[in-house]
Amino acid sequence: MKNLLFLIGFLFVLPIQAQEIKWMSMNEALAAQKKTPKKIFMDAYTDWCGPCKLLDKRTFHNKDVVDYVNTHYYPVKFNAEGTEEIRYNDFTYTNPNHNPDRKGRNSQHFFANALKISGYPSIVFFDEKGSLIAPVVGFKTPQQLEIYLKMIHSNDYKKLTSADAWKQYEQSFVSTFSN
Repeated sequence: MKNLLFLIGFLFVLPIQAQEIKWMSMNEALAAQKKTPKKIFMDAYTDWCGPCKLLDKRTFHNKDVVDYVNTHYYPVKFNAEGTEEIRYNDFTYTNPNHNPDRKGRNSQHFFANALKISGYPSIVFFDEKGSLIAPVVGFKTPQQLEIYLKMIHSNDYKKLTSADAWKQYEQSFVSTFSN
């Protein structure tokens, strides 16, 4: 009986554990792109950011989001106030003003500054060669994120050159991601 209960419990836990984005560092993603070109999806977060934690909990554990991101992107988790060294476009970005004793907000990482990240969370997209496409600021539900994931992956963003084109694209988009 104990074995049966263990098996049932294991089967309930297994799908939850399988629904995780396979995060990597920016340096790892850029190295992976050299071997197999794929776009980069970056979650730029901070430790103190409530909406960042909500994005992790509600959006980044959604099965549809997890499957799509893991299949079509190199997913990067980046602490925009952290101390990671990032080598990007022949320059090493750091955060020399970071104060490890500070609670709450800290200094912005130079890479976040270079990407012109203005709020958290920000999801930043890069093309297959590591060039910046665009940051998307703010918490997004799985359905709100879906349009960006699919638009960037399919290169439809290249055709959207006006506010009217975006509005039309947004209105005709049909979401398939679950809640």
